[in-house]
Order: sequence, then C-alpha cells, then structure tokens
Amino acid sequence: MPDQDSRQATASVRAQETRPLPEIPVARPAAKPVRRSWWWRLLWLVILLAAAIELGLWFAGRQASAPTAAATRAQTAASIQVGVATVTKGDIPVTLDELGTVTPLATVTVKSQVSGHITDIKFQEGQIVQKGDLLMVIDVRPFTIALESAQATLAHDQALLANARVDLARFQKLIEQDSVAKQTLDTQRFLVTQDEATVQLDQAAVDNAKLNLDYCHITAPITGRIGLRQVDLGNFVTAGSDALVVIAQIQPITVVFALPEDNLPAVMKQLQAGAVLPTTAYDRSMTTKIATGQLLTLDNQIDTTTGTVKLKAQFDNQDQSLFPNQFVNIRLLVSTLTGVPVVPRAAVLNGAPGDYVYLVQPGDTVAIRPVKLGPADGERVSIQSGLVPGDRVVVDGTDRLRDGAKINIAGKKTAAGTDTKTKKAAANP
Repeated sequence: MPDQDSRQATASVRAQETRPLPEIPVARPAAKPVRRSWWWRLLWLVILLAAAIELGLWFAGRQASAPTAAATRAQTAASIQVGVATVTKGDIPVTLDELGTVTPLATVTVKSQVSGHITDIKFQEGQIVQKGDLLMVIDVRPFTIALESAQATLAHDQALLANARVDLARFQKLIEQDSVAKQTLDTQRFLVTQDEATVQLDQAAVDNAKLNLDYCHITAPITGRIGLRQVDLGNFVTAGSDALVVIAQIQPITVVFALPEDNLPAVMKQLQAGAVLPTTAYDRSMTTKIATGQLLTLDNQIDTTTGTVKLKAQFDNQDQSLFPNQFVNIRLLVSTLTGVPVVPRAAVLNGAPGDYVYLVQPGDTVAIRPVKLGPADGERVSIQSGLVPGDRVVVDGTDRLRDGAKINIAGKKTAAGTDTKTKKAAANP
C-alpha cells in the first residue's frame, strides 16, 4: 500500500504543477487628474495677449509717425533759411608760416687774458652794456711792477746804445787819421747794431707789460645784454680758461627758421629780383604779433635729412620783445595776389567732389559748385577756378542743404516789403 500512496502523492504534485497560477494583484499609483489642457490654454492666452499688445503698439506708432512724416515732407518742400555772401575781387598775400628760434646777432663769452685775482666788478647782471664799458678789474700790482722792470731794462740798454754810438763816431774820425785798425771800426759798428736790437727788444717788453696792464681792465667787446656772472669778487682767474660772463647782442636780433625745399624757388625768385621780404614774428598761439622785420639771408645748402633750408630774418627789437632762444612763429610774405576772386572761408566745404560751395541759383535754389582754392588770408580764401566775382555763395546754414534745395536768404526783402527776419519774429512773438 505504501507504493500506492506514493504514487498518489506524486500524481497530486504533478497536478499542482500543471495548474495555472492565480493572478497576484499589483498595487498601482492612483491616476492624477488630467490638467495639461489647462496649462496649454493659459499659454495660448498669454501669446494672444502679447500679440494683441504688439499690434496695438504698431498701430499707435504708425499714427504717431504720420504727423512727423508729414512735417518732414512739409519741411522739405519749404525753403531753408541761409546766409549768403557775394564773391568779390581782393588782394591775398602769399605767406609761409614756419617755426623759428630767436638767435642773438652775436654772442660773446668774456674771458680774462691775464691771470690774477678779481678786485672789482663794475656791472649789474642782466643790464645792457655798451661796447668798451668796464666790466671787471684784475689785480694790477704784479703787472705794474713788470712794466717798471721792463722800462728800467730799456733805459739801461738805451744808455749802452748811446755809448756805442759815441765810440763809433770816434773810431770813424780815427780811421781817417789812420790811427786805428779798420777791424776795430767794423767791430764797433756791429756793436751799435747789436745794442739797437737789444733796445728794440726791451721796448717790446715794455709794450707787452703795458698791454697786460690794460688787460687787467676787462671791457665789453660788444653792445648787448649781459648775463649772470660766472665768478665772484676775489676769485683767482686763469688767462683764457675761466668764463667770466656772457654778452648777447639783442638789438638788432635774428630769428632762424627752416623752410621746405619746395617753397625755396619762390623765395629765391623774389630775392634775385631784389625784393625785400617782410617777416612777422608771432607768439606760439599764432594770435599775438610780437615784432616785424625782414628776411636777411639763407643758408647755402639744403639739409638732406629734413629736406629744408635755413633762413635768417632780422628784427630791430627796440622794445626787446624777442628774447634769445625763444620759440616764435614766423610768417614770411613772399608775394601778393591782386584782383583775385575771394570768398569767406565758411563758404568752402569739403566732400566727395573735393572742395565745393553752394552757389545761389536764380529762383532761390542752390547748386553744388566744385572750386579750386588758392592762398588764404585769415577768414578769406582765394578761388583759382569755379567762381567769378558777383556770384553768391552760402556761408551760413550749409549743413541743412542739398543740391537743388530751396532757400530763403536771411535779410532778403519779400514781396510785401518785409524782410524774412521781421516776418519770422512776427510769427513767433
């Protein structure tokens, strides 16, 4: 029976293995309520609202810009207030402006020609001294003694010469009597010649002593302004080595300046014709005139490193307005153009066509007119081509103009007899 029981148990197990397993319930999260549709609706609502605002702003801008465009069209159609000037004939000086340095006509460094102690100073620093004025005194005592010694030697040798001449005369009488040998006479004659040379040498020593005594009194070699002294009273100075003071000649005075080699032919042409070229010195700002003079000379060669040549102008400088080593602006008048068309500088503009002006046309319109400029003089500029005397050009209000624009000339009489300025003031009380 046990086998039967085991078989039943095995069959029971197999039956359980073939039986389908029951489903095990799985816990799932509870489904959230669907809210996506609300977010999308809100997003679309915001987009539509922004589009509506943008559209409203665009329409508002169109309405606001409409009066501006209309005003612009009205302004374009209206005339532009301008100021005009008439082209006239005038004289324009042809000048060259360069930077120059004031240079004294002469500068002398005073030195002592003898050695000794300074015993006296006779000048004030910075004063104007005349040629020959006493400046300093060197101790004269050693040179006085040297002079006296030289004079004594001269007197001694002069006495020897006089005695030799007396002996020569005696020997000449004795030789006639045949009382002395001819050799004795010749020897005495040579002795006289020797004594004469000694006296001459002594005289030179006396003159040298007198000259050294004069050198003890140092005088001004030129007329000019004296500078600061380099030595003080009581110092010992050595002949030819110590600078005592510097004197600069400032009346007249010169200015040296460089001129480009391209401008040299025009200057040379005037100088060769014997013309006197006026020269004016201005301050650094080129606004204040300091002095007037004339071109004195020019250098004999061109500086190859700069392509310029040095010129020198001379000024009287009576008021001492020019000071040595001062920098000044030099204006050299080369020539003068006479009877050329002249316009105010404010009328000339520069742009794509080069230099041009707004030329007033019949019917109060303007046209662009290219011009070729010539030399200028302050606020005036000459015209080489493009305009003739009598033409009218715009000098004020050019920034608002264009070719063919309608203009209203300031100060011009209207049909009612009232000028434009008066009408404008009446319209805007």
